[in-house]
Amino acid sequence: MTSRRGLVSAGACVGVAVAVLVGLGTWQLGRKAWKEGLIATLDQRLGAPPAPLPPWPTFGAATDEFRRVAFRATLLHHRESLVYTTGSSLRPDVAGVGYWVFTPARLADGRLVMVDRGFVPERNRDPKTRTEGQVGGEVEVVGALRWPEAPGLFTPAADPGANLWFSRDPAAMAAAKGLGTIAPFYVAQESPTPPGGLPRPGQLRPSLPNNHLGYAVTWYGLAVVLVVVFGVRLMGPRPTGRSAA
Repeated sequence: MTSRRGLVSAGACVGVAVAVLVGLGTWQLGRKAWKEGLIATLDQRLGAPPAPLPPWPTFGAATDEFRRVAFRATLLHHRESLVYTTGSSLRPDVAGVGYWVFTPARLADGRLVMVDRGFVPERNRDPKTRTEGQVGGEVEVVGALRWPEAPGLFTPAADPGANLWFSRDPAAMAAAKGLGTIAPFYVAQESPTPPGGLPRPGQLRPSLPNNHLGYAVTWYGLAVVLVVVFGVRLMGPRPTGRSAA
């Protein structure tokens, strides 16, 4: 009787464990479908020709992030902000310690858009070391729409006094510079490259890992192994409860 109760209890535990493992495998398949959809969306948006910049209230991050746009504007170089970086998963051409140069751009109708003009290495943090790149007059900017990123748990606080930021937050930068209302997004510039090459713009090239099928197979495989092990145990010889004299 005791042995039978033990098998029933063990079977219940195995059943719960198998259900959890199968659930994890199924969840990974769902993540796989989501990731493939995301990759296809990014490829489509970043591969499309640039379109005119539309009015801001008509679009948002969920439907328009990474869309390529083109517009003419005047860059306000004296109001630039620096965002610290050590590299980017979206810009494989960027490596090492440096900064993203965020510069307000004034459109013909007076509206302001923050532009991430590209990367500068640590040695070129001071704008005086890259004055060639501070192009005057109206320029045509081509780039991709991006929305502000939320700072992580360990992201350092911004230091507006030192013109240093650790997350891409155009609204906070604009407030620190006294710019007033600004677009709720920013544009990651891919062209033109300014004289002197700095800041260095570039096209975004996402490289998203998609290992979810492997994870799903692992979880399903563990479930199968658990069932087989329990089955072997169940079909094996059972103790008779008698001892030798």
